[in-house]
Amino acid sequence: MTQPLIGVDLVPFSRVRELLDPGIGPLLKRYLSAEELTVSRTPDGAPDQARIAGRLAAKEAVFKLLGAVGRPVPWQGIEVLRGPGGRPGIRLSGRAAELARDAGLGPIDVSISHDAGFAIAVAASSTSVDKRRATDRPSASDHPRTPDRPSASDRPLVPDHPLSSDHPLSQQSATPKGMP
Repeated sequence: MTQPLIGVDLVPFSRVRELLDPGIGPLLKRYLSAEELTVSRTPDGAPDQARIAGRLAAKEAVFKLLGAVGRPVPWQGIEVLRGPGGRPGIRLSGRAAELARDAGLGPIDVSISHDAGFAIAVAASSTSVDKRRATDRPSASDHPRTPDRPSASDRPLVPDHPLSSDHPLSQQSATPKGMP
């Protein structure tokens, strides 16, 4: 049995501007590999803030899949490069690859978007449930039921959603008219 995993992160372009500040020094080289820096440039050779922010967000999103809470991010071991057709692809090495093996991760897909001064990335993978360490992810049993805190199975997944059992529309069919 496999379990899907999703990581997401948001990076403001203002953070990239800080990293590009010449007074700070070559800080960006700690986060991006030489190859990533090369593909994160505008046609005239200047650093592309949107591409850099997208890569940083993707690295954080991938790191969240690794189940390494409280450990340093292996920035150089998570590379976000151009894949087939220009789609972003992930290359893991060193400590990041080791963490992915320990977590039992399958292939990692990533999607990056930028707009209005922000970049967002979503990373997705799957893992064998039995390969995950019990301490990596909280479970429903980590939060005992109390009278003022019902168990997760007693609460709708999305409160007030039309398909939640306590919503007035939940008694209606979820199938649109004309559909079998």
